[in-house]
Amino acid sequence: MEKRQNRPSKAEVQTTKLNKIPVPGEGTDDTEFSAEEAAEAFKQNRSADRNAFASNRQENEEGSETR
Repeated sequence: MEKRQNRPSKAEVQTTKLNKIPVPGEGTDDTEFSAEEAAEAFKQNRSADRNAFASNRQENEEGSETR
């Protein structure tokens, strides 16, 4: 009696697109970025955090005046 398996073969797994090793410079899923890009993103994030903090503080101060 033949034993049936519901698992893909090794060849099927290796040829599945999601299981392939990415080749640098190919494809649109390039996740590499330069140190300059990272620094700019960090600056923008810190600036946004400061703006949000100042806005929240102002809202809290306005809310405490009406109590």
